[in-house]
Amino acid sequence: MSENDNKSIEDLAKDIKAAHAKAVDDVKAIAEKALHDAAASGSLAESVKTDADAALVKLNALTEQFREFEQKSARAKPGADRAHTLGEQFIADERVKSFLANATPRGRVDLTVKATITSATTDAAGSAGDALAPVRMSGIQTLPQRRMTVRDLITPGTMGGNTLEYVQETGFTNSAGMVAEGAAKPQSDIKLELLSTSAKVIAHHAKASRQILDDVPQLQSFIDGKLRYGLAYKEETQLLTGDGTGQNLHGIIPQATAYSAPITLTDPTSIDIMRLAMLQAVLAEYPATGHVMNPIDWAWIETLKNTVGDYVIGNPQGTISPTLWGLPVVATQAITVDKFLTGAFMMGAQVFDRWQARVEIATENEDDFIKNLVTMLCEERLALAVYRPEAFIYGDFGRVV
Repeated sequence: MSENDNKSIEDLAKDIKAAHAKAVDDVKAIAEKALHDAAASGSLAESVKTDADAALVKLNALTEQFREFEQKSARAKPGADRAHTLGEQFIADERVKSFLANATPRGRVDLTVKATITSATTDAAGSAGDALAPVRMSGIQTLPQRRMTVRDLITPGTMGGNTLEYVQETGFTNSAGMVAEGAAKPQSDIKLELLSTSAKVIAHHAKASRQILDDVPQLQSFIDGKLRYGLAYKEETQLLTGDGTGQNLHGIIPQATAYSAPITLTDPTSIDIMRLAMLQAVLAEYPATGHVMNPIDWAWIETLKNTVGDYVIGNPQGTISPTLWGLPVVATQAITVDKFLTGAFMMGAQVFDRWQARVEIATENEDDFIKNLVTMLCEERLALAVYRPEAFIYGDFGRVV
């Protein structure tokens, strides 16, 4: 085993580099001696020529060895983006090539090594990546937001306490009839029930440092808007599907009347089903004022065509707000696909605000105070009263099994 077998790649590189540098110095020394002899005697001694040839042969061999070693090192690191080595730069320099090509080299040649300027960010010569400035777009690219519309269908109201009580008529026996003179008048019976519900709180919060709120002026209004949107998102789901347990509202759908077609149609379409649901509400003495369905189901209805290929419910180029059978359509993902809710929203239900949606900012928490943090709290408190469950018809289109 040779001595080189125990050496690392770094040690071998140093040895080859040192030998190469010595060979260059030898060539320079011979060249200077040749110049001196030529100036003194007017001719070049044969021994000087022999030494020069030997030195050049050795230099060329070391240069080739140096180049081969560099190539092997590059292959050991595939894909590496490296600068040229000192030896490669020396051999490639045109002035060095010209000097070595002379049969009788005269003078001296210097090589100034300069690093290649790159976009690297490492601690190395030529690394200028840290000087590159990124391009920053103004504003904040926000996530998409759902358009909230269910509350707009319901009668609004306010309340001054925690509990909301209301009297609901649960039965009526109508005995009105024709009465002969002097005969007893029939008696009708009315049954009433006292119902109550309580205001529920919807809330969440976010934390931010005082420094970032000061440094990015728009951030506070952005957080404010996102927190309010979060409340509205949760509120819409609660108004429709809240199950009434714990701190949940008792939504409209859990209290609605199941759809039951009052009349039988042959192969009814989704449009026909919505008309029959309206009829069911009318027969309960509560004419419907709106429809709620998933956007997928509304798109299904909008794309229905007749036998000649015309759209059934209108021109796709129209700009009229979504309506069906003269009533507004609320398309929201808060309701399940293939389900619909039709009813007298204004008469059958009312939403009461105990606290309007609000955002409060505080640093009262000791941990927040000593860390320069700001807590942004967003909350609202509301109650939902469903006066007449029969005013709402909830059912399936029947397209999804």
